[in-house]
Amino acid sequence: MATFISHSAEETERFAERFGRGMASGCVVGLIGDLGAGKTQFVRGFARGLDVTDRVHSPTFALLNIYAGGRLPLFHLDLYRLETDDQIVAAGLDQYFAPEGIAIVEWMDRWHSTLPRCYYQIEFEVMSENERRIRYDHAGA
Repeated sequence: MATFISHSAEETERFAERFGRGMASGCVVGLIGDLGAGKTQFVRGFARGLDVTDRVHSPTFALLNIYAGGRLPLFHLDLYRLETDDQIVAAGLDQYFAPEGIAIVEWMDRWHSTLPRCYYQIEFEVMSENERRIRYDHAGA
């Protein structure tokens, strides 16, 4: 895994924007980290990297936000309120693990079934009020 240390929310967004620019259709980006660790901030920058102009916000209560205005559709999932694979499947969210576009999934550690073929894992660790350790890996084959 590679590591990036972010010193601000803006730096996290810039890092994520670069990450999003190189993303290909069909990939899933799984985000793991505590509340307030920067996952949604990352999604905002990532969306900019896909040329999404809509306001990006956490889908915690909706479970899914779809942003179709960029160079690829972006499916933003939040699994925080779901605890099992069965609940994720019952909510119809498993279909986004093979997206026609990009799926970015907050709380991906709640999914315990097979990972998508094209999968990137991003882990967030709070180091201080403004600093985050962001570890990332391309786990797909």
